[in-house]
Amino acid sequence: MNIYFRPLLWPTIFSILIFALLFSFGTWQVKRLFWKEALIERYITQSQSNPIKNPSKLDFSNINEFKSVKLSGSFLHKDEVYITGKTYEGNAGFHVITPFNLSNNKIILINRGWVSEGYRNPKKRKFSLVEGQIVLKGIIRFPQKKGYFVPENDGNNGFWFTIKPNEIIKFLNLTSNQVISNYYIDALRQGEKLTLPIGVTGKPKLRNQHLSYAVTWYGLALSLLFVYFSYHVSSGRLSFKKKDNNE
Repeated sequence: MNIYFRPLLWPTIFSILIFALLFSFGTWQVKRLFWKEALIERYITQSQSNPIKNPSKLDFSNINEFKSVKLSGSFLHKDEVYITGKTYEGNAGFHVITPFNLSNNKIILINRGWVSEGYRNPKKRKFSLVEGQIVLKGIIRFPQKKGYFVPENDGNNGFWFTIKPNEIIKFLNLTSNQVISNYYIDALRQGEKLTLPIGVTGKPKLRNQHLSYAVTWYGLALSLLFVYFSYHVSSGRLSFKKKDNNE
């Protein structure tokens, strides 16, 4: 078969560049897919393992994120801060971050969970201000990284968007050598009945749509090739002819 092909210069250059871009986006999503699947597996493995009884003695080098913990101590409710822009079943609200005084006098930040706008003020939810020594179950979380479009934390004006223990500790004027700043704890829900603040379930809720995104990008790349070659066929610049054996 003889192939006759006279590609147009600029459409060809443009198509090559766009195809490479679309293909690279698809490949990036495939890499993200493997990363997210590994993250979910690690979350499940660590959060469902035997809890650590005294995380304050952990060295940062051997901490596993999502590891389950069991803490004994008391909340410092007067030092609550609120992470804005959080939702629960479509309802806007905040995450309540409260320092927790461990039995060995170390302090760690606890993300107690979600409250609505109407319950941000602790005076309206006195029932949630547990006093005295308690036992708390949770999972270890590393400091959050600020998203590209997320504003910087502004504690002086009451605007917190990202859980960064160092920034919160500095704002609250907590003694640095008594505070664990390498990580914080997501409190787990206790029992079937929902109580405020609403803690995490311990089950991963990590969106994993990277496969569909990859298929979309690869599909667009293939569509571009189809349009490119179809145009050249319709304009007579690309044709396929059977080879004549008599020639």
